[in-house]
Amino acid sequence: MSQRDSSSNKNTEHETELPLKGVRVLELGSLIAGPYAGSIFAQFGAEVVKVEPPGSGDPLRKWRKMYKDTSLWWYSQSRNKKSITLDLKSPDAQAIIHDLVKDVDIVIENFRPGTLEKWNLGWEQLSAIKPELIMLRVSGYGQDGPYSSRPGFAAIAESIGGLRHLVGYEDRPPVRVGVSIGDTLASLYGVIGAMMAMHHLKVNKGTGQFIDVALYESVFGVMESLIPEYGMFGFIRERTGASMPGIAPSGSYMSKDERYIVIAANSDSIFKRFMNAMNRPDLANDPELAQNDGRAKRSGELDDAIQAWTSTYSLKDALAILEEAAVPSSGINNAEDIFNDPHFRARDMIVEHPLSGDDKISLPGIVPKLSLTPGKTQWLGPKLGEHTEEVLSSLGIDAEKLSTLRANGVI
Repeated sequence: MSQRDSSSNKNTEHETELPLKGVRVLELGSLIAGPYAGSIFAQFGAEVVKVEPPGSGDPLRKWRKMYKDTSLWWYSQSRNKKSITLDLKSPDAQAIIHDLVKDVDIVIENFRPGTLEKWNLGWEQLSAIKPELIMLRVSGYGQDGPYSSRPGFAAIAESIGGLRHLVGYEDRPPVRVGVSIGDTLASLYGVIGAMMAMHHLKVNKGTGQFIDVALYESVFGVMESLIPEYGMFGFIRERTGASMPGIAPSGSYMSKDERYIVIAANSDSIFKRFMNAMNRPDLANDPELAQNDGRAKRSGELDDAIQAWTSTYSLKDALAILEEAAVPSSGINNAEDIFNDPHFRARDMIVEHPLSGDDKISLPGIVPKLSLTPGKTQWLGPKLGEHTEEVLSSLGIDAEKLSTLRANGVI
């Protein structure tokens, strides 16, 4: 087992326990925001039982590129989870959830607010069964407020939360970030909230609580100085392409071989080292450029000087000079660049797992990296309902009852 991603082929002398061993999570959700939170718990040792609708399962099973009718994304996001099928609209399924809740620590859900309440599975119902329960509730707009009943996906949250307005160039329509960042941010906030609630429960030995995570608020929460600047000055931040107004120099510049170089030389000492590496002592020693506020006023001049310099070097050569001068810089990686990057490999951030025959799947490594109890990929995303009999049998449901539930479409 690797010191980092213990799914790699590296071995350590002693295998440590995963940090969330003994934590039980029940996942009632689909697609990204709720299930991605569940995947983080699963990667660090929690037993995560994912509930999917019979027949179709989580729609993520059919998203993007497929391997033998199953999404590659599914194999990654659902690793280490157990899959059971239940029709949550069925009273029989609701009774099973009530039984499962008696022995879980966390319930994750990302339905539209009010949906679980209609199915007798809301916070009031479940916390009455287990007062120590922690319930992570992820939705587009939160559990209350005038927008709470609206459907909400990441694209909408990113727009309402202020991010979409800032992505792209000022003379073109706003564009999206290339991943569902609103969902991912909500998942991360949700996991943080659930872990804080677990700590509170342990220290105060009180009751559980629910964590209300809204996608739009998760986006809004990382918008830096957007609101303070508007509240104080009425300033509305706009799209600025690859540059960062007020922070200089920082941007993307074209190399001689027509590759973009991202350079972030916006601290005082780095700026000076960068200008000297460019053989521009006049700029390095200009007192007006010694601090960021002065550089921000002359950002156009600096960008022109940097572009003139990068255009005389290939990407590789320019990066070598910048690395020697300890200036933060990089090319802009695509998937191929990342896949072949030795640093990603050295830190086990790309790991291979067998699928069937000689086929393998490459998965992102597990983040964050714990020095003593690192996360682990124990198995890939499961088949639909692969663990239904195992989990339901643990509740005392016998083979005859399972057969009846299956015949009635409950499982």
